[in-house]
Parts: sequence; C-alpha cells; structure tokens
Amino acid sequence: MIKSETNGRWSNQLLAAMPPATLALLERHLSNIGLAQGAICFDAGDPIQRVYFPTSCLISLVVSTGEGEQVETGMIGREGAAGLQSARGPRCSFARAIVQVPGESYTVSAELLRAAIDISEEAKDFVNRYMEIRWAEAQQLAACNAIHVALPRLARWLLQSADRIGGMQVRLTQKFLGEMLGIRRTSVTLLAQGLQARGIIRYTRGRITILDRSALESCACECYQTVQELYRGLNGFRAIQFDVAE
Repeated sequence: MIKSETNGRWSNQLLAAMPPATLALLERHLSNIGLAQGAICFDAGDPIQRVYFPTSCLISLVVSTGEGEQVETGMIGREGAAGLQSARGPRCSFARAIVQVPGESYTVSAELLRAAIDISEEAKDFVNRYMEIRWAEAQQLAACNAIHVALPRLARWLLQSADRIGGMQVRLTQKFLGEMLGIRRTSVTLLAQGLQARGIIRYTRGRITILDRSALESCACECYQTVQELYRGLNGFRAIQFDVAE
C-alpha cells in the first residue's frame, strides 16, 4: 500500500511542495491531461513550450545515437516535472521526453510557468534546487550504467519506476526496457525470469508486477537509495515511500 506524501489534492509531489503563493498563481493555468504510451512531450533540440507534472504516467528522457540506439538519461514521474528548466528562461531540450508508462499529468505552458516563478525569489530558489537534484541524479545514473551489472540496475530501475507512478505494476515492453538499460532484449528476459523464479516479480508480456518489494530492494544497487536521498529536504519534499507487503 502506498503512503501518500502529497498535500491536499496535488498528487504530483513537486507541485505539492511548491511555495503556496506560487502554486496559487499557477493553479488556474494547469490542465490535467492523459498521455498515451509512446507520446513525445518534446524532442531533442525542440524549444520547451510546455512543462509536464506527471501524476500517474512515467516520462523518460532519452538520448539517441546516430545509429538509432537510445539511452535513458532520466525518468520523471509524480516526484517531479519534465521541462521545468524552462522556468528559468526559454530553453531547448537536450533529450527526447517520451511517455514510457501511460497515465495522467498536469501541464502548463512554459511561458505561464515562468511568469508565476519570476515574481518570487523563494520559487526561483525552489526550482534551482530541484534542477540541481535532477543534475545530481543524472550523474548518479551515468555512474550506475558504467559501473553496475545488469541485475542490480534492473532492480533499481523497477523500484524507481514503481515509486514514480505510484503502484507496484509497470507496463512496458522488453524492447523498451532493454533500450533504457542498454542491454539486449534477451538479457532482459533472462533477468526477469530469474526474479520471477524467486517470487520477487511476476512477469507477463508487457507487464511487470512487484510481488516482494523488500527482496527487490536487496537486489538493487546503492544508486536507488542514493537517488531517494537526493530528493529529501527540498522545501519539505519527501521521496515516495511504500509499505512493504506482508
């Protein structure tokens, strides 16, 4: 069972942690929309025109190579926002923001967000600290991909995904998961089958369900807890926590 760490009706934790005066200004401009799997919020090189605050979807930040390969450089769910760097001024994206798990998100134009942020030094500081956390998370992810073997990275990725969509079930394909982790599709299958044989997950086509969260955490590399800690203390913000199923 999920422990809710949000305040009021805001199921996106970054919105819930924003300075109240800024949120009051922003609220009238926020729209709640559904995002389908594979939808592109913005592409690499595009001006960021809208900012997304997921509530139940998961957005991956992906960099593509000239050979068509993709590498995930970050994931954003209900703990954060995609495109928030545009709150500090007009920005172009360095990565493609693609919906990995379908669901809902609040969205607002980057221009209106800037207007709400610009009138408050507290809000500017809040955004700056969040972007510093995102940068630190990206550095941790780069180190994780370079140093840790596939199984701990898979466990870390599944835990982060579950946290950020607010559930124990993640819908995705083997192909996409392999691309995000930089491993072959057959390797994803073997690793998932191994976790399933141990009763840690249930793995069916396009769907992974976490059955034993505690055991999955024991399989994950230390990067999972490191990233969780990054988000603590951001104006009262808390990383998403789960009760361990009995």
